[in-house]
Amino acid sequence: MVLVAQFIGALYGMLAIIFGAFGAHALKKRLTVEQLASFETGVRYQLYHAILLVVLGFNLNLETALEKNMVYCFILGVFLFSFSIYGLVLGAAKGLKVRFLGPVTPIGGLLLVIGWGLLLYSFVKEWV
Repeated sequence: MVLVAQFIGALYGMLAIIFGAFGAHALKKRLTVEQLASFETGVRYQLYHAILLVVLGFNLNLETALEKNMVYCFILGVFLFSFSIYGLVLGAAKGLKVRFLGPVTPIGGLLLVIGWGLLLYSFVKEWV
Protein backbone atom coordinates (compact mmCIF):
# COMPACT_ATOMS: atom_id res chain seq x y z
CA MET A 1 0.00 0.00 0.00
CA VAL A 2 2.93 2.32 0.68
CA LEU A 3 4.11 2.00 -2.91
CA VAL A 4 0.58 2.66 -4.19
CA ALA A 5 0.34 5.89 -2.19
CA GLN A 6 3.79 7.00 -3.31
CA PHE A 7 3.18 6.04 -6.96
CA ILE A 8 -0.24 7.70 -7.19
CA GLY A 9 1.10 10.72 -5.30
CA ALA A 10 3.98 11.09 -7.74
CA LEU A 11 1.65 10.56 -10.72
CA TYR A 12 -0.85 13.12 -9.43
CA GLY A 13 2.00 15.55 -8.76
CA MET A 14 3.43 15.16 -12.25
CA LEU A 15 -0.01 15.56 -13.84
CA ALA A 16 -0.74 18.62 -11.69
CA ILE A 17 2.37 20.33 -13.05
CA ILE A 18 1.47 19.37 -16.63
CA PHE A 19 -2.16 20.48 -16.21
CA GLY A 20 -1.08 23.69 -14.49
CA ALA A 21 1.24 24.57 -17.35
CA PHE A 22 -1.45 23.59 -19.87
CA GLY A 23 -3.94 25.84 -18.11
CA ALA A 24 -1.55 28.76 -17.79
CA HIS A 25 -0.44 28.65 -21.41
CA ALA A 26 -2.73 26.73 -23.76
CA LEU A 27 -6.04 27.43 -22.05
CA LYS A 28 -5.46 31.01 -20.94
CA LYS A 29 -6.87 32.44 -24.17
CA ARG A 30 -9.70 29.90 -24.48
CA LEU A 31 -11.21 30.01 -21.00
CA THR A 32 -13.09 32.72 -19.17
CA VAL A 33 -11.56 34.10 -15.98
CA GLU A 34 -14.01 32.01 -13.94
CA GLN A 35 -13.27 28.84 -15.90
CA LEU A 36 -9.54 29.35 -15.54
CA ALA A 37 -9.95 29.92 -11.78
CA SER A 38 -11.93 26.66 -11.50
CA PHE A 39 -9.31 24.79 -13.51
CA GLU A 40 -6.57 26.19 -11.26
CA THR A 41 -8.52 25.08 -8.18
CA GLY A 42 -8.55 21.53 -9.51
CA VAL A 43 -4.80 21.68 -10.14
CA ARG A 44 -4.07 23.17 -6.72
CA TYR A 45 -6.09 20.55 -4.82
CA GLN A 46 -4.54 17.80 -6.91
CA LEU A 47 -1.02 19.02 -6.13
CA TYR A 48 -1.71 19.42 -2.40
CA HIS A 49 -3.00 15.88 -2.15
CA ALA A 50 -0.22 14.48 -4.35
CA ILE A 51 2.29 15.81 -1.85
CA LEU A 52 0.21 14.46 1.02
CA LEU A 53 0.09 10.97 -0.51
CA VAL A 54 3.86 10.89 -0.94
CA VAL A 55 4.40 12.12 2.63
CA LEU A 56 1.95 9.55 4.02
CA GLY A 57 3.68 6.84 2.03
CA PHE A 58 7.01 7.74 3.63
CA ASN A 59 5.69 8.22 7.16
CA LEU A 60 3.05 5.56 7.71
CA ASN A 61 3.06 1.81 7.18
CA LEU A 62 -0.40 2.05 5.60
CA GLU A 63 -1.23 -1.39 6.94
CA THR A 64 -4.25 -0.68 9.14
CA ALA A 65 -7.76 -0.36 7.77
CA LEU A 66 -7.83 3.25 8.96
CA GLU A 67 -4.66 4.15 7.05
CA LYS A 68 -5.72 2.27 3.92
CA ASN A 69 -9.16 3.87 3.89
CA MET A 70 -7.59 7.29 4.39
CA VAL A 71 -5.34 6.80 1.36
CA TYR A 72 -8.22 5.44 -0.73
CA CYS A 73 -10.28 8.51 0.16
CA PHE A 74 -7.47 10.82 -0.94
CA ILE A 75 -6.79 8.93 -4.18
CA LEU A 76 -10.43 8.63 -5.22
CA GLY A 77 -11.32 12.06 -3.86
CA VAL A 78 -8.66 13.79 -5.96
CA PHE A 79 -9.70 11.86 -9.03
CA LEU A 80 -13.38 12.70 -8.65
CA PHE A 81 -12.84 16.30 -7.48
CA SER A 82 -10.07 17.58 -9.72
CA PHE A 83 -10.75 15.56 -12.83
CA SER A 84 -14.46 16.38 -12.80
CA ILE A 85 -13.53 20.08 -12.62
CA TYR A 86 -11.23 19.62 -15.61
CA GLY A 87 -14.02 17.89 -17.50
CA LEU A 88 -16.61 20.54 -16.62
CA VAL A 89 -14.32 23.43 -17.56
CA LEU A 90 -13.03 21.92 -20.79
CA GLY A 91 -16.51 20.75 -21.74
CA ALA A 92 -17.97 24.21 -21.17
CA ALA A 93 -15.15 25.80 -23.17
CA LYS A 94 -16.05 23.55 -26.11
CA GLY A 95 -19.78 24.14 -25.70
CA LEU A 96 -20.43 20.63 -24.41
CA LYS A 97 -22.89 19.97 -21.62
CA VAL A 98 -21.36 17.43 -19.30
CA ARG A 99 -23.92 17.83 -16.54
CA PHE A 100 -23.31 14.35 -15.17
CA LEU A 101 -19.95 15.64 -13.86
CA GLY A 102 -21.63 18.34 -11.73
CA PRO A 103 -22.52 16.01 -8.83
CA VAL A 104 -19.17 14.22 -9.07
CA THR A 105 -17.15 17.21 -7.83
CA PRO A 106 -18.79 17.45 -4.38
CA ILE A 107 -18.55 13.67 -3.95
CA GLY A 108 -14.81 13.97 -4.56
CA GLY A 109 -14.64 16.88 -2.13
CA LEU A 110 -16.50 14.86 0.48
CA LEU A 111 -14.01 12.00 0.10
CA LEU A 112 -11.17 14.48 0.60
CA VAL A 113 -12.83 15.76 3.77
CA ILE A 114 -13.30 12.19 5.00
CA GLY A 115 -9.64 11.45 4.26
CA TRP A 116 -8.55 14.46 6.31
CA GLY A 117 -10.97 13.44 9.06
CA LEU A 118 -9.44 9.97 9.14
CA LEU A 119 -5.97 11.49 9.31
CA LEU A 120 -7.08 13.71 12.20
CA TYR A 121 -8.64 10.70 13.93
CA SER A 122 -5.38 8.73 13.50
CA PHE A 123 -3.61 11.46 15.49
CA VAL A 124 -6.31 11.91 18.14
CA LYS A 125 -6.67 8.20 18.86
CA GLU A 126 -3.02 8.18 19.95
CA TRP A 127 -3.80 10.73 22.70
CA VAL A 128 -6.82 8.93 24.11
